[in-house]
Amino acid sequence: MTEQGGSCMSPAASTRLSVVIDTDPGVDDTWAILFLAAQPDVEIVAVGAAHGNVPTAVAAANALRVLDVVGLDQVPVAVGHPVPLQQPLQTAEFVHGADGLGGRAGPPSPRRVSAESAAEQLVRLARQRPGELTLLALAPLTNIALALRMEPNLPRLLRRVVFMGGAFHVPGNVTAWAEANSAHDPEAAEEVLRAGFDLIMVPLDMTEHAWADASWLKRIADAAAPAARFASAVLETYVALYSDAHGTVGCVLHDPLAAAIMVDESLATYKKRQVMVELAGHARGATLIDERKFRVDHGGIPDQRPTVRIAATVDAATAMDRVHRALITPEAGQSSKTHMP
Repeated sequence: MTEQGGSCMSPAASTRLSVVIDTDPGVDDTWAILFLAAQPDVEIVAVGAAHGNVPTAVAAANALRVLDVVGLDQVPVAVGHPVPLQQPLQTAEFVHGADGLGGRAGPPSPRRVSAESAAEQLVRLARQRPGELTLLALAPLTNIALALRMEPNLPRLLRRVVFMGGAFHVPGNVTAWAEANSAHDPEAAEEVLRAGFDLIMVPLDMTEHAWADASWLKRIADAAAPAARFASAVLETYVALYSDAHGTVGCVLHDPLAAAIMVDESLATYKKRQVMVELAGHARGATLIDERKFRVDHGGIPDQRPTVRIAATVDAATAMDRVHRALITPEAGQSSKTHMP
């Protein structure tokens, strides 16, 4: 059974999902944005750019490009903090290309980024629209941790946080223990996960099921929609890397799966656990949960850390079908939605 979290939304607002995205585009981040832009009941309110796949300034430039592709040129993009809280910057251009978009970023957007930082933008919007906004966190959590320091009441001002990150029962993708978004800023992840947000984690355990095979990718490549053409172009290098590693053509689309779960939480089932992030040693960045039966059933040693919901099973086939349909529709990339940041 899926455990349902609380919501601050009124019944009248429940059919509309207003989203702030914190992201480091990055190929699969790009696909997540393109998917969300095609959802008629999703309002992309603003984007915060984070370090991770690429440096923050590159992520911001890419976010502007992607929003322009889908006609969302009124959605503001704010630049986040350029480095993690307590460690040197690490990026992943070897996966995403030097420009973060597989060498296919193209010319820069004519638009400029916002004057405020990503953390300032998030705090301002949360105060303006208390209980309305869902935060989709697809990057290291540096911006969210800084926003939390600015506004300690942020967990009560946001409707929900959906975080693509962590690894529990599978190896990490940065080290044997740590997934990228937690490994690239462990202190930020620890601050956010203990803060008391209504938070869903979509870990590598689930996103590894979001496999796009050769036929799935070809149908996207053959589609005429602007979003499909752009998505297919930026994916080429990413697919080649995954195909070499797996011995078959295809790739994993981590962030679109998290976006699909945010839109429809019934795609997954959940378990409530306290999550801790290792901050020292060879397992730095690992996300840890206590699965001992006594601890789970009887409370064990008292600990005031709030629980989060962790996606425990996922209907990846349905999620990937929805991503596919969103990209190939003729209207994809021709958004006419209005957005009120």
